[in-house]
Amino acid sequence: MGHRVTLKPSGHGFEVAEGQNILQAGLDAGFMMPYSCRTGVCRTCRGTLLEGKVDYGAVHPTYLPDSDKAKGYALLCQARPLSDIVVEVHELAGMAGIRPRKIPCRVERIERPAPDVAILNLRLPMNENFRFLAGQYIDILLKDAKRRSYSIANPPRPEGVTALQVHVRHTPGGLFTDRVFSTLKERELLRFEGPLGTFFVREESDKPIVMVASGTGFAPIKAMCENALERGMKRPITLYWGCRAKRDLYLLDMPASWKHESFKFIPVLSDPTPECRWTDRTGFVHRAVMQDFPDLSGVQVYACGAPVMVDAARRDFVAQCSLPAEEFFADSFLTEADKAPAAAAAS
Repeated sequence: MGHRVTLKPSGHGFEVAEGQNILQAGLDAGFMMPYSCRTGVCRTCRGTLLEGKVDYGAVHPTYLPDSDKAKGYALLCQARPLSDIVVEVHELAGMAGIRPRKIPCRVERIERPAPDVAILNLRLPMNENFRFLAGQYIDILLKDAKRRSYSIANPPRPEGVTALQVHVRHTPGGLFTDRVFSTLKERELLRFEGPLGTFFVREESDKPIVMVASGTGFAPIKAMCENALERGMKRPITLYWGCRAKRDLYLLDMPASWKHESFKFIPVLSDPTPECRWTDRTGFVHRAVMQDFPDLSGVQVYACGAPVMVDAARRDFVAQCSLPAEEFFADSFLTEADKAPAAAAAS
């Protein structure tokens, strides 16, 4: 037996089948609700339960503590209705006609800009005209129904694209990354599903933008910045890219070359070595933002990278720099180890 879900403030409604989570049912019904990891970790899909009851699902207390449940919060990628419910969630505009599909592709070129980073250039079928929003990601489909998520690093085109680029950092023991750094060859066939996620620039705002990336979290930020600059966006953009050492800023010259009166790039190293010969900013990347923007009340923030960076930025920007919580948009790069607490909650 299913239950009816009503979204506020839009008033949109849909049925959720027995055992189905609220997010997937809403997406299947054609309503674009915010989401990213779909594993109960990133909190992008958090909604507020206004009426009814839910099974909160396999969510570790780290990501949905009892104090949040008491406030009515639920992670919609895990929650299942136990009755007809009303949920407050901000639906997204600007995604008409953009729906995920499963598509074959061929590895056209593999670049190695750093010892532990590979750039995969993927060629799609010539009649594909793949459409997406800058900041979205794809899932590489592997054997045994396993998948690995990678952000799209190239900007979109209005007519669609037939090539994609993803940036892969080697995680020793990783099911896909070990393959990328050992046996994957050019011209090899892969399959992916996409585009996925709701990490993209909110066009309805005119606020200045602060982009914060760590590691290969630069990939979607790169696509977002290039797309904005190509379209002549007038909103000021300040990009902070944080890594440990200079070699980890694997495309350092690229954002430094983006010359535009409304764009500024600030690289930050947290642990530079003498070999780095580094004279620019040091420390945690989100702290560099706080030094430059002690008041974030009139800014939008887009953050992507390691969960520890994203979580710290979200917490400190809101608590110490007056950033409105609803103006923080993020995509955490979750490894399988990062997802372990959620998996443990499910067992």
